[in-house]
Amino acid sequence: MRGHNRGMPGTVALTLNGESRTFDAPPHGPLSVLGLLGLLELDMRKVAVELNEEIVPRSAYAETWLSSGDSLEIVHFIGGG
Repeated sequence: MRGHNRGMPGTVALTLNGESRTFDAPPHGPLSVLGLLGLLELDMRKVAVELNEEIVPRSAYAETWLSSGDSLEIVHFIGGG
């Protein structure tokens, strides 16, 4: 587990695509990238995630833990024609 939360107990304060956001931490442990995508209702197969200026491999979403103060960029791919 990376770091620890620096915010209100039970919350994770993140910068998401340049915007400050606060999320409830899961009751069973820290918030992962995969958990955040679930909260945002985004399909992990259709996004790319950068955490603190490093690309997170899709295979690592479930075990990449988030801490208050982290900065994420999430790009959502949308098909069209």
